[in-house]
Amino acid sequence: MKIGFVGLGNMGAPMALNLLKAGHAVAVFDLNAAAVQTLVAAGARAAASPKAAASDAECVMTMLPAAAHVRTVLTSEDGVLAGIASGVTIVDSSTIDPASVKEFAALAAARGNAFVDAPVSGGTGGAAAGTLTFMVGGSAAQYEQVRPVLAAMGKNIVHCGDTGTGQVAKICNNLVLGVTMAGVAEAMALGAALGIDPKVLGGIMNTSTGRSWSSDTYNPFPGVIETAPASRGYTGGFGTDLMLKDLGLATDAAKSVRQPAFMGALAQQLYQAMSSRGDGKLDFSAVIKLYRAKD
Repeated sequence: MKIGFVGLGNMGAPMALNLLKAGHAVAVFDLNAAAVQTLVAAGARAAASPKAAASDAECVMTMLPAAAHVRTVLTSEDGVLAGIASGVTIVDSSTIDPASVKEFAALAAARGNAFVDAPVSGGTGGAAAGTLTFMVGGSAAQYEQVRPVLAAMGKNIVHCGDTGTGQVAKICNNLVLGVTMAGVAEAMALGAALGIDPKVLGGIMNTSTGRSWSSDTYNPFPGVIETAPASRGYTGGFGTDLMLKDLGLATDAAKSVRQPAFMGALAQQLYQAMSSRGDGKLDFSAVIKLYRAKD
C-alpha cells in the first residue's frame, strides 16, 4: 500500500521502518529533518508537509506526542485533511484522550474519511522488533481494514470497541505501568538501602509474586537488567514527561466519570516531581532517583 506516516519519534521511526520492510511504499514527514533522512535512506519518500504525505496515500498514520499535535497535523492549512482523498482511513497511534479522538473522528468524517485510534504498547524495543500491541478503536469493518497494515508493526492487534476505546485501553494500561514502576522503584531502593544485592533482589522478585514488566524487563535499578534504560543512564526509553502526560490523561478521564484513581493520582505526583527537578527527558524508570539519596 501507499502509506503516509507523520511523526518519526522514538516510536514512530521504527514503526515506519517496519512498514518499509513489509513492502509498503511510505511517505514520511517529521519536523526533525534527521529523522526523515534516516527513513529516506531506508527507502521512504520525504514529504514536505503532512498534506503532501497524505496526498496520494491509501492509508495515513500519525504517531505524535499529544492531542494538540494531532489536531495541528490534521487541521492546519498544510495538514492531512487538506490533502487526503475521500475514503482514505486515518490511523492515529498517539496516546491522547478519548474525547479528542471522537472530535477528530467527526472532523475526518465530515471530509469523508474514517479516523481510527490505535495506540500501542510495547515500548521502543517492541517498535523496533515489530512486536507491538495495537489497541484499536473503531467499527468492526474499520478494524478489518487497518489490521493488515498494523500487522506489519505489531504482533497483537486487538479490537477494543468503538471509536475512542483504543485510547481507553491505553490510558488504563499506562496507569498500571506508572504505578507498578513506582512500586518496583520503591522496593528496589529499599532493598539496596538494607544491604541486599539489587541483582539478587531483582531475580527473586522476578520469580516471585512481585514480578511485573517493570521488574523483569524494565527494572529501574542500574545493572539489574542490562537492556533496560536504567543500565544506560535512563536514555532511549519512554520519557518521564510522556508518562506524566499519560497519567494526566488517566486521572482526567477518571474525573470525567467520577471514578476514584487513588494510586494514579499519587503516581502522577511522583512523576511531576521528577519533571519539576529537570528529569522529564529521562526514561520514566528514573523515578527511582526520588528514592535514592545519592541521585
